[in-house]
Amino acid sequence: MSLGLSMRIHLRPSPALLVSAAAVLLAFGAGAVLIALLGVPVGEAVAAFAEGAWGSPYALAASLNRALVFMLVGLGFILAERASLTNVGGEGQIAVGGITATAFALWAPVAGLPWGLSFVVPLLGACLAGAIWGGIAGVLKVKAGTNEVIATLLLSFIAIWMVYGSVQSENLLRRPMTSSATLPESLEISEATQLPLLTGDASMPVHAGLLLGIVLAIGVAVILRRTVLGLQLQATGLNPRAARRAGMSIERLTVGVLCAAGAFGGLAGACMLQGEQYTLKAGFSSGYGFDGLVVGLLARGSVPGVIAGALLFGFLRSGGINMEMVAQVPTALVVVIQGLIIVTLAGAALGIQRLEARKP
Repeated sequence: MSLGLSMRIHLRPSPALLVSAAAVLLAFGAGAVLIALLGVPVGEAVAAFAEGAWGSPYALAASLNRALVFMLVGLGFILAERASLTNVGGEGQIAVGGITATAFALWAPVAGLPWGLSFVVPLLGACLAGAIWGGIAGVLKVKAGTNEVIATLLLSFIAIWMVYGSVQSENLLRRPMTSSATLPESLEISEATQLPLLTGDASMPVHAGLLLGIVLAIGVAVILRRTVLGLQLQATGLNPRAARRAGMSIERLTVGVLCAAGAFGGLAGACMLQGEQYTLKAGFSSGYGFDGLVVGLLARGSVPGVIAGALLFGFLRSGGINMEMVAQVPTALVVVIQGLIIVTLAGAALGIQRLEARKP
């Protein structure tokens, strides 16, 4: 009997899980009301959403690939957050990662590399570019006292315009113009530099970046919970003065963790280019960095929270696109529904804190 009781206690959902689930259901309910007010049949809209999010192998793969990008940005965010640093530069880090991955993938010697290095080298180059971009904000904070929120945000705008400049100039990454109708974009990267598909089937194009993301998520969880580095980051975030007296290099940790966060963003950009799009275009990141930031904020420092939030936003992106095309639900309403989810989850976080504060 005691074993059965312990199993029931162990399987009981936590208040945090219940409140978060209720918040998401409330947001979807409010979204359904808004859809009905627009005169769109709710059943038709929901069916279109489900079809776009997971209704076919291709739709499911697209949702998972989008979720991977959000997850990588979110993982970088919670790493920095552990040291009380706020990295809002995911969009810019995706941008520089995409530029670098494209440049390496289009460099002829890379495509001929053996043993999978042809797609690994662009990934590593993108990680390095993202790390440098995040590290700039870290150095500015350490050397000049610049707030990392302002630095990472402004660096994002610079990086977005760098993408625009790269695809506008034939001296950089723009494909050679054959006519006035030639689009401002790069050449398509070769098949050797594209991320291999896990299924080997183009009808369900889940790429190998998903496995890499899972490994990295496990690594981040271990670092934050089981390593000295995780403890040092936490100490730095809670009390920098005490951490410095304990012999920790606050400056090194600050720059290092922002470099790591940037590397995750750069990798996300490479996965978008090498796993799905294959050509660099202006605006290729489509605001994924900002959605990844929201995923990190809502995760409350938890790797499982990042994964759950990334899946939610991945399915929302795919389902929302199809809902707009099939059910004629305006794009603005899809964004409103996403905003409702963000607001209700943020309110849920406050409710969770109050529930936890009442515990004896």
